[in-house]
Amino acid sequence: MRVGVVLPSFRYRPDEAMATAHLAEASAIDGVFCFDHLWPMGQPERPALAPFPLLGAVAGSTERISVGTLVARVGLVPDDILISEFAALRVVAPGRVIAGLGTGDRKSSAENDAYGVPAGSPEERRAALARCAVALSGLGLPVWVGAGARATNELALELGAALNLWGASAGVVAEHARLGEVTWAGPPVTGGDAAAITAVLRPIADAGASWAVLASPTPIAALGEAARALRDPSG
Repeated sequence: MRVGVVLPSFRYRPDEAMATAHLAEASAIDGVFCFDHLWPMGQPERPALAPFPLLGAVAGSTERISVGTLVARVGLVPDDILISEFAALRVVAPGRVIAGLGTGDRKSSAENDAYGVPAGSPEERRAALARCAVALSGLGLPVWVGAGARATNELALELGAALNLWGASAGVVAEHARLGEVTWAGPPVTGGDAAAITAVLRPIADAGASWAVLASPTPIAALGEAARALRDPSG
């Protein structure tokens, strides 16, 4: 199982996110990811760095780690723009881009409302996600679909995309992994050492997830050690 971290992008400046990415590049961590929100969930007074400029800067200053969205929400920009953003990132980091896509939900609808961006019906959003996923797969990018409604989860399977489960138990991961590729993401593991992080991620790996991504501020050095431990066949 590969291991990643979500960059701290709810900031006014990119310094901390860039430093985190460079530490990840120097460790055993496999990838860095960005949320795609106009503000931290439920906190409209706080800032948020846009994912594609930040990931572009990371991609241009690293050589090894994967870069991706967790997840880019369809409908915030036209489909063709979203596809072009991933295509441009692919030019900077060939072979290292992961296209995480999501339909959004009630929790994120306030962002659309604040900027006058129609969210569309769930069916319209799933249709947009399918269009983008097919186009991005055609560019050779691995596609992850943020899990949500049953119809969205079934669409991921139909598209041959990985289903990204947020905070799911190992049992739920195993259930979906029997049907297709599953990736997992979850909240930070703070104040813990590598053993504590490994204890969280080992059941997810054993359940069949191909990736596990922890949010910041998970300690990068400890996460790198955990990544090595998870790959150690004797562990």
